[in-house]
Amino acid sequence: MQTTIDPQEVAKFEAMAAEWWDPTGKFKPLHMMNPVRLDYIVTQIAAEFGRDLASDNPFEGLRLLDIGCGGGLLSEPMARLGATVVGADAAERNIPVAQVHAEQSGLEIDYRNTTAEALAEAGEQFDVVLNMEVVEHVADPLAYLTACQQLLKPGGLMICSTLNRNPKSYAMAIFGAEVVMRWLPRGTHEWKKFITPDELFDLISKAGLNPVDRKGFVFNPILWSWSTSARDLSVNYVTASIKPE
Repeated sequence: MQTTIDPQEVAKFEAMAAEWWDPTGKFKPLHMMNPVRLDYIVTQIAAEFGRDLASDNPFEGLRLLDIGCGGGLLSEPMARLGATVVGADAAERNIPVAQVHAEQSGLEIDYRNTTAEALAEAGEQFDVVLNMEVVEHVADPLAYLTACQQLLKPGGLMICSTLNRNPKSYAMAIFGAEVVMRWLPRGTHEWKKFITPDELFDLISKAGLNPVDRKGFVFNPILWSWSTSARDLSVNYVTASIKPE
């Protein structure tokens, strides 16, 4: 079976597995950005499937895959909103961390040490695929996105976020986060593997999905906070795409 897993990338995150739920540890940037990620995800899912976010368990009846789930920072909120969640990660050490935290939180989440390709090969189908900060770590982005497309039911929604490739993204995501702030170990990201929004839209289209939206996640160093922007996609950004009926 073909796989797009890059073993060196997996090893990086396995080395940090125990720190997933430490908001001051190596995943501090992700904890800081998580509220804006969640707001975008929740809004897109509610709009696509006509769900009332004011109701109890608004995502009940939706089957959701969090691919590259890490320690479960997105899987857990989705489960709390009523979705049936499968969290998958190629880094084996991430899975027990996620499982223990879910149990401590009283949540039932199906965590698996597997890949998008293996799930597609097994015929798994989902209403929603969350594909957050993964595509810049795989060996073959088009093959990986094609597997994600195969995992979606017709009319299903994929949310995919990544990092733009330009001098600003190098300055902020690599030099700033890894060298100056030391939020992440050096070498966590490879700038050459970053993907521009236009490139990602093209890859998503080639994979068989229809891109419908993209927004930027913008960090304000003065307010020390993240926000969503319709115009500034210069560093972190997110896309939404639909599988044709």
